[in-house]
Amino acid sequence: MDESTKKQNDKFTELKSFLDSDDRIRFRKSYLDMHFYDQSTFYLSLEKDERIKMYSILNPDEMGDMFDTIEDDLPLIPELLDEMDVKYASQMLNCMYDDNAADLLEHMDKSHVDLFLSEMPKSDANNLRGLLHYDTETAGGIMTTDFVQFNQEFTAGEAIKGLRTLAETAETIYYLYILDDNEDLVGVMSLRDLIMQKSKTVLKTVMNTDLITVNVDDEQADVAQVFRDYEFLAVPVVDHANKLVGIITVDDVIEVIDDEAQQDYSGLAGVDVDESISDNPFKAATKRLPWLITLLLLSMITATLISKYEALLAQASILAVFISTITGTAGNAGTQSLAVAVRRLATDEIDRSDFFKLLGKELVTGLVTGVVTGVSIFVLVGFWKHNFVLGLVIGLAMCAAITVANIAGSFIPMLMSRIGFDPAVASGPFISTLSDLTSVLIYFSIAGMFLQYFVGV
Repeated sequence: MDESTKKQNDKFTELKSFLDSDDRIRFRKSYLDMHFYDQSTFYLSLEKDERIKMYSILNPDEMGDMFDTIEDDLPLIPELLDEMDVKYASQMLNCMYDDNAADLLEHMDKSHVDLFLSEMPKSDANNLRGLLHYDTETAGGIMTTDFVQFNQEFTAGEAIKGLRTLAETAETIYYLYILDDNEDLVGVMSLRDLIMQKSKTVLKTVMNTDLITVNVDDEQADVAQVFRDYEFLAVPVVDHANKLVGIITVDDVIEVIDDEAQQDYSGLAGVDVDESISDNPFKAATKRLPWLITLLLLSMITATLISKYEALLAQASILAVFISTITGTAGNAGTQSLAVAVRRLATDEIDRSDFFKLLGKELVTGLVTGVVTGVSIFVLVGFWKHNFVLGLVIGLAMCAAITVANIAGSFIPMLMSRIGFDPAVASGPFISTLSDLTSVLIYFSIAGMFLQYFVGV
């Protein structure tokens, strides 16, 4: 255990002792002195009765600050909100940043959402309803309405004065968004640029009009790419009429990138990586079985194909020894190619004009790796079995199987992306199973041509 973990554990033990002894003053001071992330970690480590005691010690605003850091996709979220008094929970949600509160409410059924919103001021409740309206996979689903905006006729002095009022509720004040009289977004300024201006300078004369925005219906992955490209801390979100409806901050985009990576890994592994530790074994099995059953059916095609070559295997049983070597190596090559292709697609490194160019590159890459691997196995098998014709068969089959698997690993995800499907669905297990099928066909086709040279080996 490292020093920081030990220090945190000691702190949590002390906090629990204050909570158990009902020492509210010392608990409040010690708890509120911690970082919000550490507060949430401690809170989530408690039992229900201990959490309920916390609600009587901390006010909704203090709980809201902590809940802003909690992962919104935790399965425990509905239980946490349900165990609070309705009015307390509503006040807490209202103290949170709008996007975070909306993310929590997405996990509740409609009757509970309506109950919480009914306890809020009407304008705040309408803001949250508006955010809940957007698809969770779009820019609207991750944006916040807690941002700073000013009319373009404001002076720098007026804007700085306004910031003092807005800073408490805005999620970020690093960027100021400038609107015209029609409330269209016309410019943006950083806080640094603002404080460097003279008090009477009018914002429209110094604002940046070279705007980078995202549309409310844009996919989350596209929004993440904007952050990667421009290294912004926040990006404005506009509707189809160019009205500013919210902003997306970098912390929300980090979550999107993390989710995208998990989804890609899920596809490559053929499993749901969001499987919770709290899921019982039967629930976990139901999440994994669909892919396994699908791949089992696909593997039966390979088994059927091998059975077609029983006569060949009966004449040269040595061929059976190398089936798994060839299929396994080809499968590994296909999975490598798939991983590279999915990464390129995820980071927008591939466009339509690159499609055939990249396929050509993968063909050459497959040939190079196939030739080197094929020559290696040719030499090894030739000396091992004292039959270089058998080694040649294995080497040629290995070279061809790796080349085909390499092309398939790149072609399939790129093709799926072009026709509008998630390329990560072309999972590693799927590519491996497909490689097995093609490898077996290649292997026995080549072996049949040279059968007379190693019958009886």
